[in-house]
Amino acid sequence: MSDLILETRQLTKEFKGFTAVSKVDLSVVRGSIHALIGPNGAGKTTCFNLLTKFLEPTRGAILFNGQDVTGERPAQIARRGIIRSFQISAVFPHLTVLENVRLGLQRKLGTSYHFWKSEKSLESLDGRARELLAEVGLEPFANEQAVNLPYGRKRALEIATTLAMDPELMLLDEPTQGMGHEDVQRVAMLIKRVSVGRTVLMVEHNMGVVSTIADTITVLQRGAVLAEGSYEEVSANPLVMEAYMGTVDGQLEGAHR
Repeated sequence: MSDLILETRQLTKEFKGFTAVSKVDLSVVRGSIHALIGPNGAGKTTCFNLLTKFLEPTRGAILFNGQDVTGERPAQIARRGIIRSFQISAVFPHLTVLENVRLGLQRKLGTSYHFWKSEKSLESLDGRARELLAEVGLEPFANEQAVNLPYGRKRALEIATTLAMDPELMLLDEPTQGMGHEDVQRVAMLIKRVSVGRTVLMVEHNMGVVSTIADTITVLQRGAVLAEGSYEEVSANPLVMEAYMGTVDGQLEGAHR
């Protein structure tokens, strides 16, 4: 099997004359953490929307495990194992933490829409749900309503729910956005931990997170690839420094959505 799990070839999205994503060639290596960064308006989230088919590309191709999936619908993409989280916290607030993860597991039972079935029919999922909660450090909160979790732990719950869908490729859209320093570090280490044996593609604005956990970084500017490489390589690139309008001791000051 190829080392590449995801490729884009000349991926382009135009909106009435405005090019949001321009001829992007992206290669994501299986088993890696790959970060998309760039200044405000660089096209990162639009790129994610193209990969998950929330938007249709104007031109170009998307390949997953060597197969062209450009024409597939969002549900087909998800069934292939490309599972995405969003910038905005997306948990069911009045379900327990365990119930949230169990919903992600339900799809495999084929009972996702069987609302008339007894809740007892889902108890077979509890063991796996608790394993996933333990993986993200939430097992002590299994019976807590999600609404009561601090923001950082809600993001951890989203990751657990994403893992419940057994992703081959996890797409994380700004997973540390809006967090305090302590939560940022906790979630960054969580992503590093759960990435073992999986592939992660993430949009992230926090350079501390990117420098700590990303194997490869692609820098976008005005919808096009500006640079790619390790953090050391891209942070020393004069074009990248200029794009971020300033450096501190040769390091990027920061990145924004």
